[in-house]
Amino acid sequence: MSNPIRRLVILVLGLLVLGALLVPRLLSRDREAPAGSAGAPAAPAPQAVPVAVYEVRSQRLAETLATTGTLRANEWVEVVSEVAGKVVEIAFEEGAAVDRGQVLVKIDDRELLAERERARFRLELAIQREAQQKRLLAEGIISQDEYDQELTQKNVFAAELALIETQLAKTEVRAPFAGTVGLRSASLGAYVSPQTPIATLQDLDPVKLDFSLPEQYSGLVRVGRAVAFRVKGIERTFRGTVYAVEPAVDPETRSLLLRATCPNPERELLPGGFADVEVTVREVPAALAVPAIAIVPEMAGKKVFVVEGGVAQSREVETGIRTAELVEITSGLRAGERVITSGLQQVRPGAPVVVE
Repeated sequence: MSNPIRRLVILVLGLLVLGALLVPRLLSRDREAPAGSAGAPAAPAPQAVPVAVYEVRSQRLAETLATTGTLRANEWVEVVSEVAGKVVEIAFEEGAAVDRGQVLVKIDDRELLAERERARFRLELAIQREAQQKRLLAEGIISQDEYDQELTQKNVFAAELALIETQLAKTEVRAPFAGTVGLRSASLGAYVSPQTPIATLQDLDPVKLDFSLPEQYSGLVRVGRAVAFRVKGIERTFRGTVYAVEPAVDPETRSLLLRATCPNPERELLPGGFADVEVTVREVPAALAVPAIAIVPEMAGKKVFVVEGGVAQSREVETGIRTAELVEITSGLRAGERVITSGLQQVRPGAPVVVE
């Protein structure tokens, strides 16, 4: 027998002997395995995840939009004189309230008073001449043309007197509406013209609030909408109502201008002030809502977890309007169900939960 064949035979015999030694041990382990596994402790049951829940209920829900605005006086005018002349009287206190029609400033009217007296004398004489000519016309002494000339002259003098009376009235600068007078810019004895500002007059109760919204909300905001706003230096929220909407969108800013009115009996709000505005754009009086933190976004939509029989169940939902804290659920939930709002990272469908 050659050496290679002898080596192969020896190798095969060695493997057979090794197998004869290992097989009984393996068989004995297989027989002991069931007995050993029967005595091992069972796998622990999954622990319940502590969660917080929110009970779904019907409630009023309003979607608001934050923007900025500017306060304006209800009425505002710059007080000026309609005629040129010297100021002979200032009849108001700076920062004081005045009534409608109250005299604020008096312009020198002595020249106009003299012209009025002359016009009155002319008119009186013309009235007498017209009456005399009328009698003569009735007696046939004068013609109709001669009488008409005297009548026309009387009417001209009457018109001249009326014109002077109007000019005299303009020498008294009166308040066109009740309000508060600002700081004056003219002094006693100063010469003013219709272009000279004397003071400002503003009606501060109520005040107006101008603000704008993006054009996509133009169909949602109407007259009567509620507006809430805050101003610097006052630690409370003011509330107003939209009463006018600009009929066109600004082509440069693509925004819509709105104007609201707000009561201001204490004169706390000042025109020109900056306001942080919240306007209600949509409102649902009876909406099923859940906290925004309970919504779990997915690729195909949104879902929430509800507690049913001590375990968590997944629900696909559709949402509507949103506030700072709540989201409207338009489908997928019913009133009275309990939505999980905490521990969402540990919760799985069918997993036991315990409500804290």
